Amino acid sequence: MDQGSNSLVEDLGGGDQTILFPYIDRDNVHGLNLDVPEHAKDIIKPWTDREDTTLFADSGVDDQMIIHIPFSENVRVRSVILKLGRGECTPRHLRIYANYPNIIDFADAESTKPHLNISLLEGETNAVEYPLRVAAFRSVHSLSLYFRDSVGGDQSRVYYIGFKGDCHTPRKEGTKKLEVPAHNAADAPLVDKVQQKVGGQQTTAR
Repeated sequence: MDQGSNSLVEDLGGGDQTILFPYIDRDNVHGLNLDVPEHAKDIIKPWTDREDTTLFADSGVDDQMIIHIPFSENVRVRSVILKLGRGECTPRHLRIYANYPNIIDFADAESTKPHLNISLLEGETNAVEYPLRVAAFRSVHSLSLYFRDSVGGDQSRVYYIGFKGDCHTPRKEGTKKLEVPAHNAADAPLVDKVQQKVGGQQTTAR
């Protein structure tokens, strides 16, 4: 178990080619039960700012908070990276829901089965990576992260949320593949058909 925990932290030193920050629709990130609602966007930071503690989000009336994170493209999420509050503000559990933008309150979260339930590490001062080896995260357009059960029981704090994975947009790639042969002979019949239609329209107009 210790080796697994160490590997999670060590893996953060890897290349940032897989960081999904560029694919997060940051303008539409929002949270539930935050002390300051606008702070939901503040914890979605670039990879280089993952250890920054000047910006954070605190829960409001209790230790529960939900951060809803939409993506601009469909992505495969391989892991979530978190830097959490210290001491009594450390949340101990996280539920993750994939593609559930309809979770609009905590009653929805409690009645919906999460795709993953994670016991968060306590006492970590650096950002920690948690692998998401679940099929549900292979094609994701939004994630809802439900933090709860802080050490002190009154408030949860989060400094950073990030993801590793890759972006796959098969529809757009397919379109590009179809556009590439447009200059080849294979496209000639389509051009001829268009010219015939145009010619027919001109004849009709006369």
